[in-house]
Amino acid sequence: MGRLVAAAVYSKGKKVTDISLDEGKEWSKKPGHFVWIGLHDPGAEELINLQRQYDLHELALDDALQRHTRPKLETFGDALFLVLYSPIQVKGELEFIETQLFAGEGYIISARYGQSAPYSQVRQRCEARPLLLEHGEDFVLYALLSFVIENYRPLMDSYHVELEEVEQDVFKRPLAQKDIERIQRLRRDLLRLRRYVGPLTEICQELQHLDFPFIDKNMRPYFRDVTIHVNRLLEDLATLREMADHAIELGLLLESSRQSITQRKFAAWAAILAFPTAVAGIYGMNFEHMPELAWQFGYFGVLGMIGTGCIGLYASFKHYGWL
Repeated sequence: MGRLVAAAVYSKGKKVTDISLDEGKEWSKKPGHFVWIGLHDPGAEELINLQRQYDLHELALDDALQRHTRPKLETFGDALFLVLYSPIQVKGELEFIETQLFAGEGYIISARYGQSAPYSQVRQRCEARPLLLEHGEDFVLYALLSFVIENYRPLMDSYHVELEEVEQDVFKRPLAQKDIERIQRLRRDLLRLRRYVGPLTEICQELQHLDFPFIDKNMRPYFRDVTIHVNRLLEDLATLREMADHAIELGLLLESSRQSITQRKFAAWAAILAFPTAVAGIYGMNFEHMPELAWQFGYFGVLGMIGTGCIGLYASFKHYGWL
């Protein structure tokens, strides 16, 4: 069973009275009045009741009962049915909360499923702007749509901060498995956000051009403003995705550079150790006629040569940055 959050009648930009769920039909038929109903987790019973009162199209009711996976806008005669999603994070996991909007002449109904930000804030904002609320259902529709889009901004700002932290960590230390998993989670979340934000552009553009009795032409610039905000979200999502990809590429380049430095050091020490090994190998061949073997200072001379050669090689590798 769902919960009625608020139901009120408005006229000339002001609230007339609060009503129950069964009183809306008569008020919605009065000229210059409209009903604004907010529901939380409504069930089939509440939706069927609303269908009877406001003559909601049966296909709109079917869509509402089935629930959806992407934002959409459907028109049924002179009525609208919208499906929108608000992003939230639950224990570090990204989730999307569905909101359904029914709009027609004399009424606007919002049905929210899940624990997203309550739409009581939208109602308070609208009631505080009576000159705009006087437009009626179309202004409330704009306010609800704008509020849903606002919910994306704090989440994207948090992703931006997190990606900047990832980039800083990449410079400090090699990528560990947990870092790669973190970046992959961010990339996956950004793709999911893109999936839900993308259709909003088409929805807002359609609202700008719909010729409905309850949508005033003077409200079209407001829907265009929402479109601009959606496009900015898409641009920011593209930037964040590039940041995530750049973090991976940067980590791989730095790791390759670290491995190259290590390999150069190994090669340098191997060359230094190869010199005394080569000298010792020559004098370990045990040929009978080797003049140096009979020299009184031969042992110290060879040690000196080995030391000089090793020191020279070390200085040379140090000069070229291999050690």
